[in-house]
Amino acid sequence: MGYEEYTIEGRNAVIEALRAQKPIDRLFILDGCSDGPVSTIKREAKKNDVQVKFVEKERLDQMSVTGHHQGVIAKCAAYEYAEVDDILKKAAEKGEDPFIILLDGIEDPHNLGAIIRSANMAGAHGVIIPKNRAAGLTATVARTSAGAINYTPVAKVTNLARTIDELKEKGIWFACADMDGQIMYGQNLTGPIGLVIGSEGDGVSRLVREKCDYVCAIPTRGDIDSLNASVAAGVLMFETVRQRLSGKK
Repeated sequence: MGYEEYTIEGRNAVIEALRAQKPIDRLFILDGCSDGPVSTIKREAKKNDVQVKFVEKERLDQMSVTGHHQGVIAKCAAYEYAEVDDILKKAAEKGEDPFIILLDGIEDPHNLGAIIRSANMAGAHGVIIPKNRAAGLTATVARTSAGAINYTPVAKVTNLARTIDELKEKGIWFACADMDGQIMYGQNLTGPIGLVIGSEGDGVSRLVREKCDYVCAIPTRGDIDSLNASVAAGVLMFETVRQRLSGKK
């Protein structure tokens, strides 16, 4: 599969894509437009939980490849999304405890791509991202992942907190990265684990943080506030790898 994110333009084409439940990351609609077909598109988008942005005609004209967008452009993922069960299945096939990376609102596609790359190298079984207010699997993400996107499944969920609850029932423990937590070296990151990484600006949301069993701080010695999200994710992932290799209980 290629790296290119692709667009679907025109009202009928977008309606069909929504009804076929294609992996649409974002839907752009001409601001103020609300005729019959556009109302149908809005309704289908809501049903499928697709994020909609209302924009000026100039923006649509810039994005348009065909020149015939009819006030509607859908941006589709360059890659298919996995299901959360696919990630658990991958762990079971390898005979390993599940090792999952959950991202709470990572909006920068370069960070998402870098995290998928690190997840692959750390032996994580998959990455889970939320549907809204987060980067999807765009061409930039694919390129930045350096091919890891072909091997590491990425699942997209409507509600991250609910997904954590469901995974807890399957025996998975959760640790989130937060500077207010306890130093990660003293935390037990062995066994079935989900690592939660927050957004570049806001960190892990309160609701998601409250669901976590551990809050892990990365010890830093610098003069600025925090690490880049993808670097923080990599540090926490490889501390998990170190503990698994050393057989810490």
